[in-house]
Amino acid sequence: MTLTQERQVILFKPQASIDLEVGTALSKEMAGVTPLPNQLWVIDLAEVDFMDSSGLVPLVQALKTVRQIGCRLVLCNVHAPVRLILELTHLDSVFEIVNNYEDIFSSFNEQSLVKAG
Repeated sequence: MTLTQERQVILFKPQASIDLEVGTALSKEMAGVTPLPNQLWVIDLAEVDFMDSSGLVPLVQALKTVRQIGCRLVLCNVHAPVRLILELTHLDSVFEIVNNYEDIFSSFNEQSLVKAG
């Protein structure tokens, strides 16, 4: 008998700028998703070219929510202006940040191999 368990990925793809208005909408969208243990939440910032400090609120709220449940949250495709905000607030050391969506799964597979070996 073979048992296969697939990861459940919840993908958020905000667009343009994440300011107070967009950040509030993103918070509401994320609050509408009930996290389950072992889910993978991905916030793909490929289409985000600017984020102010109010845009950090939904990211931090989501991280707090998923950690309480036992989920993993990853930011990917973070452009320089957004990365700068994360670095200035030292949140770059709090969030798991990868270059692109595909890197999330390659790092996951490497971690699995290390744990299994």
